[in-house]
Amino acid sequence: MENLKTGSDVLFILLGAIMVLAMHAGFAFLELGTVRKKNQVNALVKILVDFCVSTVAYFFIGYGIAYGVDFFSGADVLAQKNGYDLVKFFFLLTFAAAIPAIISGGIAERARFNPQLAATFLLVGFVYPFFEGIAWNHHYGIQDWLKATFGAEFHDFAGSVVVHAMGGWMGLAAVLMLGARRGRYTKDGLMTAHPPSSIPFLALGAWILTVGWFGFNVMSAQTIDAVSGLVAVNSLMAMVGGTLAALAVGKNDPGFVHNGPLAGLVAVCAGSDMMHPLGALATGGLAGAVFVWMFTMTQNKWRIDDVLGVWPLHGLCGALGGVAAGVFGQKALGGMGNVSLMSQLIGTGLGILIALIAGFTVYGLLKKVVGIRLDPEEEFNGADISIHMIGATPEGEV
Repeated sequence: MENLKTGSDVLFILLGAIMVLAMHAGFAFLELGTVRKKNQVNALVKILVDFCVSTVAYFFIGYGIAYGVDFFSGADVLAQKNGYDLVKFFFLLTFAAAIPAIISGGIAERARFNPQLAATFLLVGFVYPFFEGIAWNHHYGIQDWLKATFGAEFHDFAGSVVVHAMGGWMGLAAVLMLGARRGRYTKDGLMTAHPPSSIPFLALGAWILTVGWFGFNVMSAQTIDAVSGLVAVNSLMAMVGGTLAALAVGKNDPGFVHNGPLAGLVAVCAGSDMMHPLGALATGGLAGAVFVWMFTMTQNKWRIDDVLGVWPLHGLCGALGGVAAGVFGQKALGGMGNVSLMSQLIGTGLGILIALIAGFTVYGLLKKVVGIRLDPEEEFNGADISIHMIGATPEGEV
């Protein structure tokens, strides 16, 4: 049946790819609205260029590592099965490119532009597809071992761990290697507030991400005959749960409210095809609360300057989602069954371990060789992207 791909399948997964591509605009505007005004242009340029670098890395290297497929045949060969394999690459590329888009929010306002592009190439070209191949293409026999030992494979339908936890934990490594923004924390132990520059832009980014997420989750079925309305409703319920929990725990703070749906959606990706909607609502609610609690903890108590909270939002909520699939996927809790909590714990832990090792290695190497942080003047003026268009007036802020 693998070779019998119809034009409807091509259109289905193409629409999914376009919806997830649109989510990158959401990443851009979420960062744009959160950072200070002087760094807004940098945020916009960084997300777009990161996506393009990701495309090159994934096309030439990453997709082959994950799936053993290359695109060096003639166009007539590539167009077979209505070009389904090509548009599947496009769809999965948009997932891979989410890794640097996630990291971007954590390292905002003090990371050098070109070294970040190098990190993007290495992470998307080599690290992400390594774990993607394990989780989604049965590499190295790990999934087979989990099934033989615990009765079920590690289940991550749409990437709570493969995409979000990986990106979030890599982002944590990058944030720790960079250090806090200058002036963020004083020698007296006080924290200087850097409020969002634009709540409307932040909200726009959250809405774009939320809408696109239904392509992220539902189209992960990859063919028309496998599509499930359960995934759509579970995504909806998790989004609602995350929003309401963030509203309550965050005491009506608009920044928390608009990140709440994202926390819920991150967490439900893994088990969205097997949970009962009530389980998805609980998963989303827990994720929304965890995001608020841990964002506050990292910023205020641990003095970790993760600008958009990518580690709490993607790293922790993604890991929570991997585990939640093993809980709410059980038939005893209304789920579809055929899932193992132990397999979920091991698979989630493996993803986190790979992400941390890779994050510290890549950013540590770049820090030593070329440097990853802006010099004080660049950071004061707003990063190292300059406006050179005729008639442009940067006014010292970029």
